[in-house]
Amino acid sequence: MKSLSEIETTVKRASKAVGYSWGVSEETGKSIRLLELFGLPGIKHINEYFSEKNKTKFENLNLISENNSSSKPYCPINLGVSFLDQINVLENLKKIEFKNVAYPIIFISFISRSSEIIGKKIYVKIDEKKILLNLNVNISSNFIYQEFPKIANAIEVNLLENEDNFTDDEWNNLYKLSEDTFVEESDSLKEGAAGAGLTDND
Repeated sequence: MKSLSEIETTVKRASKAVGYSWGVSEETGKSIRLLELFGLPGIKHINEYFSEKNKTKFENLNLISENNSSSKPYCPINLGVSFLDQINVLENLKKIEFKNVAYPIIFISFISRSSEIIGKKIYVKIDEKKILLNLNVNISSNFIYQEFPKIANAIEVNLLENEDNFTDDEWNNLYKLSEDTFVEESDSLKEGAAGAGLTDND
């Protein structure tokens, strides 16, 4: 079994070999490593994409807006790097749409890393398939064991606001229960507390 470090290094070198800069290649290596860590077919899809790269003209997108479309499929690597670079601005858009993206699973790995940067979950729809990216800790989906498409007709990216998964009543009940462990401070506890009664001899 190949180590994650070996996967990242090999993908980085292969990316450079097909024409990307070392900086972009490094980001690609990290992203494919992430997919393999989560049990997703990163190596398979990056291989297929590199095989097509010299035969098909893919579109680059450097400045992302709310609605992005192209007659030629977007390069998932360039798109992913742009998304990473602009995430602090894109966060304010809440919803971003892309039309015609090649090998969307590669793009998804960059979005997952962006989720960690802004500290928010990101909900993604690839056509009718749904994916939740959770701060780069995990990727959950309703098609995780299905074949990922080579071309996504539409990708919708929703940047979610952080919210508790419980009600105020549920929290208050739990907190009230936790109060039973609180110890009322007495004079003896004060005297024994850290630093109490010590003499500074410096």
